[in-house]
Amino acid sequence: MQIRMPARRSLASELVEQLRGQIEAGVLAPGDKIPTERELVEDSGVSRTVVREAIARLAAEGMVEPRQGSGVFVTEPPPPAFQVTHGELGDLIEVCRLLELRLAVETEMAGLAAERRSETDVAEMQGLVSRIAADIADRGDGTEADEALHLTIARASGNQYFVRFLEFLGTRLVPRRGLVTDESPEERRDYLTAVHDEHRALVDAIARKDADAARQAARRHLEHGRGKLERFIERQRGADKPARRPRG
Repeated sequence: MQIRMPARRSLASELVEQLRGQIEAGVLAPGDKIPTERELVEDSGVSRTVVREAIARLAAEGMVEPRQGSGVFVTEPPPPAFQVTHGELGDLIEVCRLLELRLAVETEMAGLAAERRSETDVAEMQGLVSRIAADIADRGDGTEADEALHLTIARASGNQYFVRFLEFLGTRLVPRRGLVTDESPEERRDYLTAVHDEHRALVDAIARKDADAARQAARRHLEHGRGKLERFIERQRGADKPARRPRG
């Protein structure tokens, strides 16, 4: 077995870490001017080249901003990135709220896809609808092809941000079919059949370039899934309530 020791950190990396630490600790606050190049050379004992490389790295990270003729200043920290915690995903009520976000995004996305789609996009969507049907017929739930279909619609919208956002949604905000655990096999089959019909109506509207119909189909499809989850939550709440003791 070979063990590779990490290479010694460069002087520029060490200086970056020291300056980053002062910024994160608040020693250098947003709007503050950091020491000049000469001061950093004198204080750290490194060369001007090392100082310039360290400043360039911090600027690339968005932590500092060089201003022509004025110096280098600490920037405002960026807003926190959008994220969904595991705890939120474990709370079905929060999942419903996240589905509201997905509904708002995908309704408009479907309309734009209808306006901008290519014939290749339509062929890919129709193929995925067929895959979903085949998976359901084979006692599956079509989840994988379902996610691929929504991502294909995102690409057809011609807006890369829909694609990037939906890639995030696909792994975090799309509740699996198995979330609802109290339905009978017949109810599950009926639901999957309805979902397949909704997908087909959505793709048909996009193929016709009917943006309004595509938006309506997307909304109907996503409202169906959200409604099913909300009804399940209500049933669970009812089941958790203690039974009333009979009077007498």
